[in-house]
Amino acid sequence: MYKAVKISIRGRVQGVGFRPFVFRLAERYQLNGTVQNNMDGVKIHLEGNAKRIPHFLADLKNKAPRLSKIKEVIVEETKLLNLSDFTIIQSERSGTSMLVIPIDSAVCDDCLNEMTDPNDFRYQYPFINCTQCGPRYTIIEELPYDRPYTSMQNFPMCEDCRKEYEDPTNRRHHAQPIACPKCGPKMCLLDEGGLEVVSENPITTTIQLLKEGKIVAIKGIGGYHLCCDAHNELAVGELRKRKNRPVRPLAVMAASISAIQNFVTLSQDEQNLLKSPEAPIVILKKQEQYHLAENVAPGMSTIGVMLPYTPLHHLLLTNPELSSIVATSANPSGMPILYRDKDTFHYLAGIADFYLVHNREILHPVDDSVVQMNDGKLDFLRRARGYVPDPFSTRQDVTGIVAFGGQQKTTFTIGRNEQVFVGPHIGELENIETIDHYKHELEHLLKWIEIPKTKAVIDYHPDYHIRNLVKEYEFAEVMEVQHHHAHLAASIEEHQITGKAYGIILDGTGYGLDGNIWGFEIFYGNALEFKRMAHLHYTPLAGGEKCIREPWRNAAAMLISLYGEEGTRLAKAIFTDKSAKIDILKAMIEKNVNTVYAGTCGRLFDAVSALCGITKVSSYDGEAAIMLAELADEWKLYEPYPFELKDKEILTINFSTMLKEIALNVLAGMDVHLISGRFHETVVRAIVCVMEVLTKKNPPAEKKVVLSGGSFHNRYLRKRIIAELRARSYHVFVPEKVPCNDGGLSYGQLVVAAAKRSANQCVLEYQQK
Repeated sequence: MYKAVKISIRGRVQGVGFRPFVFRLAERYQLNGTVQNNMDGVKIHLEGNAKRIPHFLADLKNKAPRLSKIKEVIVEETKLLNLSDFTIIQSERSGTSMLVIPIDSAVCDDCLNEMTDPNDFRYQYPFINCTQCGPRYTIIEELPYDRPYTSMQNFPMCEDCRKEYEDPTNRRHHAQPIACPKCGPKMCLLDEGGLEVVSENPITTTIQLLKEGKIVAIKGIGGYHLCCDAHNELAVGELRKRKNRPVRPLAVMAASISAIQNFVTLSQDEQNLLKSPEAPIVILKKQEQYHLAENVAPGMSTIGVMLPYTPLHHLLLTNPELSSIVATSANPSGMPILYRDKDTFHYLAGIADFYLVHNREILHPVDDSVVQMNDGKLDFLRRARGYVPDPFSTRQDVTGIVAFGGQQKTTFTIGRNEQVFVGPHIGELENIETIDHYKHELEHLLKWIEIPKTKAVIDYHPDYHIRNLVKEYEFAEVMEVQHHHAHLAASIEEHQITGKAYGIILDGTGYGLDGNIWGFEIFYGNALEFKRMAHLHYTPLAGGEKCIREPWRNAAAMLISLYGEEGTRLAKAIFTDKSAKIDILKAMIEKNVNTVYAGTCGRLFDAVSALCGITKVSSYDGEAAIMLAELADEWKLYEPYPFELKDKEILTINFSTMLKEIALNVLAGMDVHLISGRFHETVVRAIVCVMEVLTKKNPPAEKKVVLSGGSFHNRYLRKRIIAELRARSYHVFVPEKVPCNDGGLSYGQLVVAAAKRSANQCVLEYQQK
């Protein structure tokens, strides 16, 4: 008996070799029909022996290509067309888009084997790829994903590539970036003046230059890296000096897992992350016998490492004398990643000695993703290459909602039907270049995703640049969402928690509903609403942002506000060279001049770090807290300092006694490792005590707690708070799919907006009834 079915497939099914896979399945089961990409996903017409079709459908779901991610398969009976074969037909570009945009993927083993085979015609070709690897998102101009709508349109296929591309049995069947040395992109080495360096092999010459201590800007998939030999202390120091990046850790690319194991400890989970198609930077613990240049990650017990993820990277690291290179984003400090050749020469003048470039245009820049394993869970510090813009599924219609994120670690999020697209990491919106980068990526995704601009969502902070940026777009409505409510909602949505939950939000800066700066919060609520149950005692930030950039000011201001003249004396005793400035701070606090009040975990860490003499002035966001955290051993249990809980309308945590004792410990010469450990444990105990008080006063139906905010990247805090809460029968949830820092803020904003819209709709429906 013959039968015909129409199959519609949605999900990540374009740019992953899905049509060739379907073709081979049809051939295997001797079925006829067609397969095509369209704006809705992949559409199949299938006809033949009715008994074979269920087997085809089972393999379709269970044996799909490694990069695919099927969200939905709809099968409907249809009319027999009496086709005589199975073919891949031209993509249909009409209709409403439901596409999942394909993501960039690390080069696969099959391609690497060919690239290292002297008998293969792609031997040592740095742009080798197939349907299971290579560039995708970064080269797409239009959807659906076909070669004429990518930056590969400028490279007509040669006869050999065309033959593979059209052969349904070949691994490169309809691989859109297919290329070879005859017809594909080419490398070129340029000097600092932009003149070509005459070389038989630009890659071999680059290897030699790196070994000689030169700094080379290397063009990759999503932008340029600044590279140097990771073993060369002088080269790393020079890179830091030229880039104006004095101490912030630099990422390293190492040739292989065995090369990485020479300088870090590596778990199986971490190894799996490094070798995954996403190939992120993974934060790893240094070994005691660490042999890279100390200046790569000075003063840190950890280092960010990645494996080569492009063919070019593999070719650069084939020399055993160059097993590890620094590979940091090629941008002057504060600027977005560079990806246009002309911009690169302009902004890297005086930074790079040479430029290893290619002539395939990058259309969408994307930074490397950064992750770590934290208490056994995946912890995103930056969600970018390899993950973006792969959508999340949600339980409600979010069409037309666009969330604009915050000021730092900025992302945007777009809602379409029950899909949530979190955009790439943008960075800090501090200059016109970064704002233009934000707008470029947002406008492209809006064009691809095709939604009505119904509701924009922004942070509640009155001074964020996003507030002005959103005015450039025509939305029917603009909604404000409090910063930490967005953090709470993101975690609740990710874990699909029903009902209300407690939210412990430890963060740096979030504008509060009372006009003060929040960031050490205990909430109870959901995406629709929240109640603030507890917070950190407020202290002054005299000078506002200057206090954040110079943590010693924050520490002195805390002591002055909490202990008056005694606090002033303590501050002057610790910051001996700041006596006159401390008097000015005291006067500012007393007269309330240019002073805001804050109770945030980030500023508390900054103050303790400064008191300990670790970071008195920060060169990058979070430096003081990160360096303080480095001193606490997550495997030790420390004695906490004293603290107070003041039960007023809202439970208030007061660490004034702790701060005074820390100041006295520092003056007495106590080991700062011990001070840091005791401080960390005090924060843990205070939070646990608050939770016990709150749940005793108002016992919830379920003891569910979500943790969020950038301070939960801290290994000690996360591990200890989870352990203590679980010991008290709390169900604890942490972010695993989006960053707990502000990189996940836009995701939470969208979730809040969707919940409020849904609630209003329900009210309207009720009133109409």
